[in-house]
Amino acid sequence: MFTGDTLWGDALTGDLERREILGRNYLLYRGVERNLYDAVVKTRERYPDKTALVDNYGRSYSYEDYMKKVDCFAQYLFEELGVRRHKKVGLMLYNGIEFCVAFLALVKLGAVTVPLPSKYKKPEVLSLVEKAQLDGVICEKDFCRWFWEFTEKTGGFLLESGEAEYGYGFAGCEEKEIKLKKSVGEEDDDVIIMFTSGTTSQSKGAVLKNFNVMHAVISYQKVLHITEADKSIIPVPIYHITGMVALLGLFLYSGATLYLHRQFCAERVLQCVKDQGLTFIHSSPTIFILLLAEKEKFPSLPTLRAFACGSSNMAKEKLKELHRWLPEMCFYTVYGLTETSSPATIFPGDAAVSAYIGSSGIPIPGTEFKIVSDEGKEVPEGEKGEVLIRGSVVLDRYLNLQTETLSQDGWLCTGDIGYFNKEGFLFIVDRKKDMINYGGEKVPSFDVENEIYKMPQIYETAVVGVPDACYGEVVGAAVALQPGADLGEEEIRDFLKDKLAKYKRPKKIMFLDEIPKTPNGKIDKRTIKKLFIEKEEQK
Repeated sequence: MFTGDTLWGDALTGDLERREILGRNYLLYRGVERNLYDAVVKTRERYPDKTALVDNYGRSYSYEDYMKKVDCFAQYLFEELGVRRHKKVGLMLYNGIEFCVAFLALVKLGAVTVPLPSKYKKPEVLSLVEKAQLDGVICEKDFCRWFWEFTEKTGGFLLESGEAEYGYGFAGCEEKEIKLKKSVGEEDDDVIIMFTSGTTSQSKGAVLKNFNVMHAVISYQKVLHITEADKSIIPVPIYHITGMVALLGLFLYSGATLYLHRQFCAERVLQCVKDQGLTFIHSSPTIFILLLAEKEKFPSLPTLRAFACGSSNMAKEKLKELHRWLPEMCFYTVYGLTETSSPATIFPGDAAVSAYIGSSGIPIPGTEFKIVSDEGKEVPEGEKGEVLIRGSVVLDRYLNLQTETLSQDGWLCTGDIGYFNKEGFLFIVDRKKDMINYGGEKVPSFDVENEIYKMPQIYETAVVGVPDACYGEVVGAAVALQPGADLGEEEIRDFLKDKLAKYKRPKKIMFLDEIPKTPNGKIDKRTIKKLFIEKEEQK
């Protein structure tokens, strides 16, 4: 077993204390505010005139401006719409000031935010609304009509955001005298219910509490050294756990500045870095690949001191390419899930130049990890197995669901296969469901992808198991090439001949213009597998 409180120095662990919350013992930081709203109140006291947020249209909001909007909106929700502690409110808003205001207002009231993905289709969203049993929805005008039946059926409220290009606001929302001076959300109150990725029928509502979010935010702040001098952007949908906790929560807590782009555009992000002096970017491998495609236009970005990357495996070759582009930049790999409030491990330094490149780092303070076999037994150091996590950032429960994924004593079964080295660095080798079974031989898809990425012609790749009558599964590689690149199947096979065992080499190769993604921006291996199956059926 590896524990975060033994792997970091006193700077990170010296102020940890063991406390009991809801019958479980947690290692938490001393003197932490009970919720994010209270933490940002402290930030406003320190930096009232400092820019907190800059919206899609270039409008700046100081911490004083922002918190006045939060307090006014919280008062309106309380007086006019009856939002109270424990009420569940859906947010279906783009990356903008309205989302930031609504989220913190709900935290102040002790209500629960349920982010609804704006990339989903109507039936998918309404499925989540029904699962969550919402008391109300705050949404963009683009989606307002989707919820008419919801309001008629349940009596829940529906509030539309205003015309963002003409200024901040919500339709019909009157400015109220602020009578509620303090927050009512306690540290053990539910604060976010976020549905995991996957089909809506399979997605689970991860219930996070105020202390989970606060511990995640402070761990990030300490490990990544975020201060009031930092500037960043939310380059992912704000409703993701990365957007809400790893960026919005972290930067508001730290007194730093965040830029909000309504839609992602790699060139616009890098232009913002150059023009505004951004210092930090946290995103997914997909986003970093898109940023790399623009590197020739931005050969130097001297203010950019750090990258952080989570959500899925970052190929070593892409990491090295980022380092060659920006050699002064420190790259922090992060491993976490919605169920861990974002961070579970973080690389303690620059992963791009480390002997442990490819590792996801070490457990953050307040967490415990173990690696177990298929039979649930803990395996020796260095052996592969399923990653289990317990601790201060791990969800309390799933919404209205009992599942073996979360044990009675708090262990979360991640579904990821990995191992620890003797220094306590975690290496994720694959998703359990993505591990390829070739006639009894287990093939980690990440291993094959990392080797394919060593070919300079490769823009992006994804490896899946393709059903086979003889071997059960064979390795299939979907490949997208760099613009103008010329590459054939045999060239890929020849390249891998001396790098991978025969059973690990792709038996099926498919060239695609673009690798399919889920609405959350992750590689969609389920769709890729279907494409291979359809191709085989057409033969």
